[in-house]
Amino acid sequence: MHDARSSSAAAHLRDILTLIFEHPLEAPALVVYDARCELARLLEQAYRAALPNGRFVPFDESTPEAVMLAFEQLERGALVVLVESSSFRLDAFRIRVELFNRGMKVIEHPHLDAMTGPEIDLYVESLAYDPAYYRTLGEALRARIDAARSGEVDSDGVTLRYESAFEPAKLNTGDYSSLQHKGGQFPIGEVFTEAVDLERVNGRARIYAFADIDFHLDVPAAPIELVIERGRVTDVIGSTPAFDEVIHQITSTEGEVWVRELGLGMNRAFSRERLVSDVGTYERVCGVHLSIGGKHNVYKKAGFSRKDLRAHVDVFVVTDEVRLDDRVIYRDGAWCP
Repeated sequence: MHDARSSSAAAHLRDILTLIFEHPLEAPALVVYDARCELARLLEQAYRAALPNGRFVPFDESTPEAVMLAFEQLERGALVVLVESSSFRLDAFRIRVELFNRGMKVIEHPHLDAMTGPEIDLYVESLAYDPAYYRTLGEALRARIDAARSGEVDSDGVTLRYESAFEPAKLNTGDYSSLQHKGGQFPIGEVFTEAVDLERVNGRARIYAFADIDFHLDVPAAPIELVIERGRVTDVIGSTPAFDEVIHQITSTEGEVWVRELGLGMNRAFSRERLVSDVGTYERVCGVHLSIGGKHNVYKKAGFSRKDLRAHVDVFVVTDEVRLDDRVIYRDGAWCP
């Protein structure tokens, strides 16, 4: 099983390198890694198989100066891979942002220690890259979103209604040709947007999982129902102590609980039954997720201050059907735009 897992991981990484980044496998690359957890060690070995001429720098055995020097020795356009059991820190140095500013291509695998046991197999499966699926479907979803004037999400007998156009959709589908920065966090597979007029979002949504205050996936015994009025969560039915804590954390700093991001996850490795504990990984799940809290750095809204609003909590919706302008774009567990 372990050998099959390693072989699959290496094969998926080769596809990411060649199909997404057009990086020749024999070309130089820098991999900064740690070995604190099983998944990190697995990815390190898979990258060694995929990048025979890569330079591998063990983060925990290197000084910050040595890691910085390795970055400084790279030419613009070089590929950097970060394999992180948690998240690398170099004082105030935000590694991925700084590498992007230096013109590097970046593949980041953070928070790997959150996933153990069978979750490792799901993570490896989620790295599989099918350009025909991701790019074609992503563009189709973007076109539908950008043209839509309204939308609905049916959720276990209740409906969340968007009586508003949507912000221009953003894609995370492995096509960086039109983007300034090449790369990001892996695995991938998402299209996201939000209502132009947040106050024209009303109805109810049932969520089967959410990010707890430690950013781990919490799956309650039964779905929790959110009552949403004028873009705000006004009531929670069937809550749990952990979700109450999330709501309290948001209201104590922001006063109210806004609903912002509408995320359309595309990664078929994940589902309501196929879960991983790291929310940043699981948010690619095939289906709908929302963000609650006022923070969304991509879409700027009048009255929403990036300085004052800090909450962005992913919640995962029981998704039966999604419609844009009455056209069904999701049904039976799959996107059909």
